[in-house]
Order: sequence, then structure tokens, then C-alpha cells
Amino acid sequence: MSVDSTVTNIPAFFITVPAAIIVSREIIVSALREWMADLGKRAKVAVSYLGKVKTAVQMCALTVLLFCDNGTNAFIVLAGYLLLYIAAVLTIWSMLIYLNMVWIEIK
Repeated sequence: MSVDSTVTNIPAFFITVPAAIIVSREIIVSALREWMADLGKRAKVAVSYLGKVKTAVQMCALTVLLFCDNGTNAFIVLAGYLLLYIAAVLTIWSMLIYLNMVWIEIK
């Protein structure tokens, strides 16, 4: 079964939004880690289990989406999009956890 035309015509917006969320989180968390390291409290923003799960889901999504071409089954393409959105949700969740840890430290 080839890709349905509705799957191949998905606007770039639907990949751009989760990608922007993921990239933004990486920049924010990296900045937090550097800032906390300057304060001598880098351990407060150590890598969390949720961050590792987020990375695993994100890598699976990217692998699936990079594998897809015009002959890929629509289910696989949609699974790649679903994984990407799950990664984006986990990204926001893990970022909020990091921000909470830093907020507690700032207070």
C-alpha cells in the first residue's frame, strides 16, 4: 500500500511546530545547565529519566520519518508523526520539570 495523498500533503506546519518546541527546549535546558554550573549547582539540573525517554521517542520518530518516502505505508508515516508529537509533549513536560528545579533553587 502506498502513501495516501492526504498523508503526503500534510503542511510543513505540522512538522515545524514540534521541531521548534524540541529545539527551543534544548536551548533553554542547555542554558539552564550552564547557568547552574556557574553557580556551582549543576547537579540540580542533572539528566532525568524523563529526558532519556523523550530522547528515545524523539530518535524513533526521526528514524521513522527519515525512512519514509512516497511508497511508504500511510500507517508508518502517521506513526512517525505521532511519535514526533509524543516527543514534543515529553519535551515540554521535561522542560517544566527542569524549570521547576531551577525555580526552587532561585527562591
